[in-house]
Amino acid sequence: MGFTSLAKAVYYNHHYSKVQHALEHADEQQLKLLLHLVKEASDTEWGHHHHYDNIKTYDTFTKNVPVSTYEDIKAYIDRMRHGQQDVLWKGTIKWFAKSSGTTNDKSKFIPVSKNYLHDTHYGGGMATVAYYLHNHPKSRLLDGRALLLGGSHQPNYDVPQSLVGDLSAIMMENVPAWVNKIREPNKQIALMSDFEQKRDLIAQTTINKNITNLSGVPSWMLSVLNRVLEVSGKKYISDVWPNLEVFFHGGVAFAPYHDAYNDIIPSDSMHYMETYNASEGFFGLQTSPEDNAMELMTHLGVFYEFIPMEDLNPQQAEPIPLWEIETGKNYAIVISNSTGLWRYEIGDTIRFVSTKPYKFVITGRTKSFINAFGEELIVDNAEQGLKKACQETGAEISEYTAAPIFMDKNAKCRHQWLIEFIQMPDDIGHFAQVLDDSLQKINSDYEAKRAKNITLQPLEVIVAKPGLFNSWLKAEGKLGGQHKVPRLSNDRKIIEKVLALNN
Repeated sequence: MGFTSLAKAVYYNHHYSKVQHALEHADEQQLKLLLHLVKEASDTEWGHHHHYDNIKTYDTFTKNVPVSTYEDIKAYIDRMRHGQQDVLWKGTIKWFAKSSGTTNDKSKFIPVSKNYLHDTHYGGGMATVAYYLHNHPKSRLLDGRALLLGGSHQPNYDVPQSLVGDLSAIMMENVPAWVNKIREPNKQIALMSDFEQKRDLIAQTTINKNITNLSGVPSWMLSVLNRVLEVSGKKYISDVWPNLEVFFHGGVAFAPYHDAYNDIIPSDSMHYMETYNASEGFFGLQTSPEDNAMELMTHLGVFYEFIPMEDLNPQQAEPIPLWEIETGKNYAIVISNSTGLWRYEIGDTIRFVSTKPYKFVITGRTKSFINAFGEELIVDNAEQGLKKACQETGAEISEYTAAPIFMDKNAKCRHQWLIEFIQMPDDIGHFAQVLDDSLQKINSDYEAKRAKNITLQPLEVIVAKPGLFNSWLKAEGKLGGQHKVPRLSNDRKIIEKVLALNN
């Protein structure tokens, strides 16, 4: 009996049944979880201030606790980063997941408690493997090694043993010992901050290993796989790793990369499974290979609420619990968890396609954005970058829109900006460079993805002819009134239409 078969019989079959039972009783699990979280945090500063001792029902919770954004709790988190105890959650939090910034900051720092890392993020990983093995009975997943691609971390202020960095790096640093025996690359390589060097070493050290599964963000994994082909001299990844059978992916939409993966892994036995593992929690999992929708993970330490997008207003938001959601509607996600995020709006939007079970698809962000490659560029970043570029080049802008150009066969990609100028810059190349440099200074995720031009290339600026955007709005029946030109899009539907008029 191989190790995969043994692990299934001893552990994963039981774990699958346990998770499945929890998800089938999601409503009861959620309410029970909420009251448990409130009880655990009752002696914290936040708990005292919001009278957690008196909360015995969901209704009381909603009356006592406001919906919050990162700006609302930033001061609390900064004190936690400096080592203060019992602030938003009991005890001392020593790990902080670094995420892309807000309107006022380059980065957010999401607290990650020890229990949350184990119960939520590692728990989500175990559920992922359990469902995969259930859906693929002939799998030999655990008979080989896993290629896990993540980020890096660094010390947090001067607090001993405290780390700040990518969630994936925090997970790798603290992963159970047995996982290290079946993963690649080793920790020293995995936690490197220089992606180019990391990619080269991964290719060199894994081409002769029995890799059976991949985990990571599609855009960055594709860059690694292309380097593996260069180093190995092979045409297909399936020639390098003949037993490769699955890519567990998340972070950005996979659809734009599907053909690129098929080109280098032309194997009928290759599978793809989506996960929704964010800095704030492990939220979803593709539980069926025939259904691209993900199932909401209601048992992993996250209590969910949802704001209908038509009601989304920071001052008047009225979230609803899971048991009141409807299919077909767009909702902003609000969470409470065991790191001290209370009724916290994470910024993502989803649409439920079923309620028994609770399955959903990700529909985007609550604000206009580009996150095709993990860069999480928001409109405020764009406005600041354009302002700087105009100041340095003497330009004036009337309208603009931007979208990603997805990866080519060499794993190269970029952002494309279509800009209508009132006053042209002194040099369009100089304008583009200042804009690109400014975005890197403003947004840490964009900066990381642009590092050394390995994958995300310098942005491209296309000059729009005068009146172009008004012509497009008119063609769309949206000229006048409150209709606006979409600033950032995560696909190319809008920009292609406007470009067609420009040509």
